[in-house]
Amino acid sequence: MTGGSGHVYARRLIVELARAGGDVDLSITAAGLLVLRQESGLDPGERGELLPALLDDWLGPEVARRVRLFRSDEVGAPPASGTARTGGTIIAPCSMGTLARIAAGFSSNLVERVADVALKERRRLVLVPRETPLSEIHLENMLKLTRMGAVVLPAMPGFYHRPQSIDDLVDHVVGKLLDALGLEHTVGARWKGLEPAGDPDTRPAGDEAS
Repeated sequence: MTGGSGHVYARRLIVELARAGGDVDLSITAAGLLVLRQESGLDPGERGELLPALLDDWLGPEVARRVRLFRSDEVGAPPASGTARTGGTIIAPCSMGTLARIAAGFSSNLVERVADVALKERRRLVLVPRETPLSEIHLENMLKLTRMGAVVLPAMPGFYHRPQSIDDLVDHVVGKLLDALGLEHTVGARWKGLEPAGDPDTRPAGDEAS
């Protein structure tokens, strides 16, 4: 997790991965902790760390026990090595600064190093930018990473499923993230096609077919 807005997506994703029986390695950058505090109210305190007790509050004890938490400066942590096998790497949310450093191969913390490992080992890497508008630099970095094999999956919820709540919008994006990992799930609504248009004779006057 980084300093982009949208930590609600990360929380929902972690919960679903844990429910599916997965174990999650989690690292949050310093900027990410600041945004997390702003968006969730969790306070990492003077140490600037998301301590296990806070993780319990944020995720719930049952989910938190499936999460290994690493500081972003723990560049010697197991996920930093290509010999540590993982099912995939998701950076959600992904700030534009993190995106740029990954595209340039510059690893300044554990989050960026893990992304670098995913690229070099040809493993799934999914980036979830949440920024608007996008500059030419942002777009060039996204294109560069896409060509390297990463999946750029912006936090852009759809509305064709007629969401009734913010949770519905979050689930729409998280469902796509789980799809990107190749996992079976029931999160979010799947497209089932357009509803029948009905008998042309029952349309209001002036509603001509095109």
